[in-house]
This record gives sequence, structure tokens and C-alpha cells, in this order.
Amino acid sequence: MDRLFGKAKPTAPKPTLEDANSSMEKRGESLDQKIMKLDKELARYTDQMKKMRPGPAKQSVQKRALAILKQKKMYESQKEKTMAQQFNIDQIMFTQDTLKETAGTVSAMRDANKALKKQFKQINVNEVEDLQDDMSDLLEQAEEIQTALGRSYNTDDVDEADLEAELAMMEDDPSLFLSSGCESGTTAEYLDLPTTSSEPFHSDVDLPVPAAQAPSSAQGALIS
Repeated sequence: MDRLFGKAKPTAPKPTLEDANSSMEKRGESLDQKIMKLDKELARYTDQMKKMRPGPAKQSVQKRALAILKQKKMYESQKEKTMAQQFNIDQIMFTQDTLKETAGTVSAMRDANKALKKQFKQINVNEVEDLQDDMSDLLEQAEEIQTALGRSYNTDDVDEADLEAELAMMEDDPSLFLSSGCESGTTAEYLDLPTTSSEPFHSDVDLPVPAAQAPSSAQGALIS
């Protein structure tokens, strides 16, 4: 069958926006090169016309320069149209990319929405509120326990005003610092400080006398 009818030619791939953009970019570069070439020729002809005197030769060069200038204008017009088309293609490509990204974002948000709904089904708001109330009660109880443990004993009936008045009296009369169990003629132990005295020191213990200071037997006989 292939010998009789031949093989079907493979279909060419459809052109994409990237292909069209690349083609227009190459066309724009080609037009730029042509315009640059014409600019060089125009510069050469203008220099010649400056040096030439009016006459048929100058008119011939002038006609050639006008033709080149007309051709340059045509290339510039094509370049502007090509740039406009390329700009439109860029906009379409940007829009396509944005829509693809938006579709991906929407899909991700849809999946996240489903996951959040499943997670919220596992949490009861009323249970969370009850848990918060229980925690608040426990913290209050802990605070009460700490306050009870830190309470001072047998000082609740003492008036702070009386304590301040007694402290002021002690500042005026230091003798009030004495303990109530001490006699009036005695002083507190912390006021009994050691004092220096000129009286000789007496000791009941016989201290050894150095050999140099011990009296000899003859001196003892004389003394006796």
C-alpha cells in the first residue's frame, strides 16, 4: 500500500509565540544592519556633495543619495512595524505566563483550603474555650497556693504605724534597744567591747622563766 499511495508526510509543528518572537527579533536585527549600511553610504555621498561644485555630477550624486535616503526610510518603517508586532507578542506571552502562574496559585490555594477544612474538623472551638478556662482556674489556684506558702506567721496583728513609732523612739533613746529580759543596770552583750587598762595582768598559771633571767644559787642565798 505504501508503494501505491506513498507515505503521508509528517505534519509540521505549529508555530508558537516563542518562534514568532524569535523570527521578528532576527528580522529587526537584519533591518538594523541594513539601516547602518545605508547610513554609511549617505555619509559618503554627503561628503562628496560638499566638495563638488553645482553641476550634472553633483546632481547625479544627489539623486543617488535621495534614493538611499528613501530606502532607509522604508527600512525604518518596517523596523517600527516589526517592533510593534514583537511588542504585541511579548504582551501575549506575558499574559499566558501570568495565567499559568495564576492557575497554579489557584490550584495550590484549593488544596490548602481542603487541608484546612480537614484540620479544623479535628479541633472543637468549645473544647478550646473550656481548656482556656481550666488553665485560668489552675493558674489562679497556683497563685493562691504560692501566696499561702509565702505568708508570715504571727505578724498579721502588728500595726505598721506602731512599729514606725517604736522605731522613732529607739532612734531618740538607744537604750531602748536593750532586750526586755536584761536588768536595768546591765548592758547588752554587743555593747561590752574590750577596753585597754594600765593594771598589770595576773595569771594563775606559773609561766616558765627563761634561763637568762633565773637567779643563781648564790644570789638566792643572799636574798634569803
